[in-house]
Amino acid sequence: MTENALGTAGQQAATEATGGDRTATSSPPPGPAGGPAPVDSAQPSTVGGPPPGAGGRPPRPTLGRRALALADSLWRPALVLAAFFAAWWFVAAREYVPNYLVPTPGQVWTTMTDQWSELARHTMVTLYETVLGFVLAAALGLAAAVAIAYSRTLDKALYPIVLFAQVIPKIAIAPLLVVWFGLGLTPKIILAVLIAFFPVVISGVAGLRSTDPELLDLAATMGAGPWRTFRKIRFPNALPHLMAGLKVAVTLAVVGAVVGEFVGASEGLGYVLLLANGNLDAPLLFADLILMSAIGIVLFVLVEIAEALLIPWHASRRAGVSLTTS
Repeated sequence: MTENALGTAGQQAATEATGGDRTATSSPPPGPAGGPAPVDSAQPSTVGGPPPGAGGRPPRPTLGRRALALADSLWRPALVLAAFFAAWWFVAAREYVPNYLVPTPGQVWTTMTDQWSELARHTMVTLYETVLGFVLAAALGLAAAVAIAYSRTLDKALYPIVLFAQVIPKIAIAPLLVVWFGLGLTPKIILAVLIAFFPVVISGVAGLRSTDPELLDLAATMGAGPWRTFRKIRFPNALPHLMAGLKVAVTLAVVGAVVGEFVGASEGLGYVLLLANGNLDAPLLFADLILMSAIGIVLFVLVEIAEALLIPWHASRRAGVSLTTS
């Protein structure tokens, strides 16, 4: 197949993907004598998008428009959080629940500021365990997904083992990891890997298997080898599924690191949580929970940014695209 034929096939696939609407709207209606009707150059076209800028591209949004878009996406969750904190303050201030069980937001803030240096040190320990566990889980999960998707033998051999490893309660094997690897960072990182590994594998396998067979046949016809097919077709096509799995995995990695700190640790937010629970220090316990949540939210946002940079072409990343049928 020549390059011209490949280009023709690509144009035909793009036309079919748009449903032929653009082709239908771009052809002028017939005139009185059967020919094309005259086109009024003064009337603006309703087919295209915004007017192109320099080089035929649509103008880039200004800084003010980006700020407005950011504010539009943040005011709803900010309103929900404000309502939650208002209800929390009302319940705690009126002492509908005793303060030794539910402290006021002011008490939590005071505890967090007074013990900030110590809490920051424990937060960095948990953050290090979480990030390293997530990175290892992403690498190992992607490798396992590629092996399962490309080999039927490995699929039958590895998939049941991955499922078996997932259904084992991780809190049950945490003491065993401490016995094997000691009280250092290693068992916490391994536990974070074990918890975050499964969603990466499942999403990676689903993405790699969702490639259009016609694209694979076209690549084979053009003489592309397995590595080039993976790099140009399979992996880009699997990125939407894979990024969804990574967003789940990064939050689970926080859980794995904290669970590992529950069993045997002398530092980390999980260790602080055990101390606060043993001393019935509710403000410290709430402050610790807020810091754990902050780690998960920040890492999730970073993965979300990476997704926006890697797959800006996907339908879920386009502004103004409705994901509902209504």
